[in-house]
Amino acid sequence: MKGKLETIGLCLGWFALITQFFLMLQNRQTGIPEMIIRFFSFFTILTNILVALYFTASTFNLKIVPFKWFFSKGTLTAITAFILIVGLVYQIALRGVWQPTGLQYIVDELLHTIIPLYVFIYWCFNVSKNDLQIKPIFRWLLYPVLFIIFILVRGYFSGFYPYPFLDVPEIGYDKTLLNIVIIFITTLTMLTILLLVGKTIIKKQTKIQ
Repeated sequence: MKGKLETIGLCLGWFALITQFFLMLQNRQTGIPEMIIRFFSFFTILTNILVALYFTASTFNLKIVPFKWFFSKGTLTAITAFILIVGLVYQIALRGVWQPTGLQYIVDELLHTIIPLYVFIYWCFNVSKNDLQIKPIFRWLLYPVLFIIFILVRGYFSGFYPYPFLDVPEIGYDKTLLNIVIIFITTLTMLTILLLVGKTIIKKQTKIQ
C-alpha cells in the first residue's frame, strides 16, 4: 500500500510540474531564460519539486546522493508543512487573484490543493518517530529564509516578484516585512501542529501494537 501511495504521488507531482512548465513556456511574455528563472522563483514550484523528489526517492528506494537526503530525520514532516502552507496561502491570499481555465485550472488545483492534501494524508499514514525530530525539522526553516532573500534581491534588480504579498514596489517594505513575519508565524504554527498530531498518531499506533 505504501509503495502505491508513493507511486501515485510521484506521478501527480511530476505531471503537474512538467505540465506547468510547458504552459508557462507556451504563454511566456519574456525570453526563455527569464521564463525559466521565473518558473523556479515560485515557492509553489520549488516545494512541489521537493514533494516529487521525495516520492521518487521513496518509490525507487534511492539511497544515493542527493536522494538519500530525503530519508533524513524530520524531512517528511518539514516537506509536509511547507506543501500545506503552499495550499493554505493559495486558498486564502491567491485564489481570487486569477481564474485559470482548461488544463491550467487542472494543474493549478493539483499544485495548490490536491497534492498538499495528498501529502498530508500520506504523512498521516506513514509518519514515524524519526519524522518528528525537532532539531532536523526546524533546520528546514533555512529553506523559506533563503527563498525570501532570493526573491527580494532578485526582485530589486529585475522588478519581478512572484507573489503580490512580496511585491515591494507595490506594497512597500513595511507591509512586505509584515507579510514575511506572518508567513514565518504560520510556518512555525504548521510545524508545531504537525509535531503534536504526529505524536498523537504514534501513541495510537503504539497502543494498537
